Amino acid sequence: MDVTNLLNRFKSKKVLVLGDVMLDSYLVGNVNRISPEAPVPVVQLNSKQRRLGGAANVAKNLKALGCQVYLSSVIGNDMEGQKIKDLANSYGMDTHSLILSDATQTTVKTRIIGNNQQLIRVDSELSQELNDADSKNLLDRIEESFKSGIDAIILEDYNKGVLTKKIISSVIQLAKKNNVFVSVDPKMDNFFEYKSVDLFKPNLKELKEGLNINFSYPKQKDEFENAIEQLHHKLENKISFVTLSEHGVYIKDQENQHYIAAHLRNISDVSGAGDTVIATATLCMISECSLKQTAEISNLAGGLVCEKPGVVSIDSNDFENELRELYRS
Repeated sequence: MDVTNLLNRFKSKKVLVLGDVMLDSYLVGNVNRISPEAPVPVVQLNSKQRRLGGAANVAKNLKALGCQVYLSSVIGNDMEGQKIKDLANSYGMDTHSLILSDATQTTVKTRIIGNNQQLIRVDSELSQELNDADSKNLLDRIEESFKSGIDAIILEDYNKGVLTKKIISSVIQLAKKNNVFVSVDPKMDNFFEYKSVDLFKPNLKELKEGLNINFSYPKQKDEFENAIEQLHHKLENKISFVTLSEHGVYIKDQENQHYIAAHLRNISDVSGAGDTVIATATLCMISECSLKQTAEISNLAGGLVCEKPGVVSIDSNDFENELRELYRS
């Protein structure tokens, strides 16, 4: 593979990310003692960080990979929502279809980190479906963004209310009308609403829950492949791409399937790896990579972010170096 050519193709693409956008907040410090008030560690605070989370982390991964990104969602018209918009703009994302609404509040996940380990997470959120006004406004703005020549759209679902049945069906229809590639990172609530999409990427747990079946992987590989067939039958999706944690990834279309083993790494935190995988896989597919290359490159990218604590996006230099190592002649 010509890595330079591939990375240049990435830079020419435009991808819209639609889904549940969140703010990830980190309180980071050292733990040297236990509290006298309760049997809990005392964290001596060293730093506070706020990062793009949820669907916005997918968008951040896409920016790191070089493409033009459109971030689309409805978040709260509050301080946290404005912080998300400011961060997205600072990364050079198009935020025309990132709507700040008085009808909801911004989801914030606060992680307290002590000695490089997550001690606790506190979530502040209001999980409710969009009202009619916000839904219409969002669809109108997405349609305007499509006029810019979008190559792909990623539907990033965290069950927080942005991806309603109406939004999902309307956006898939709009994408087909405009010949736009559709990728989906699903959650349980709307698992079977994503009909006839191009790429459907659950993890193994989500696949089992969505189909309401249970099997042991990799021991029962036949049962796993039967589950994939059920998925294709129900959704009529073109490509199924399943992340298998420490076992790597699996990808299948109507003709071929590939198992790609995980790379040996020093795992620090698997949070956010799925965001990196869906971003990379989508870019690969619209950049004329083969099915196997898409799985290999996405597997590589997902493994890289697991080496760092917290939800992080991929480092472009690390990615390029390892990609060249993967495909060195």
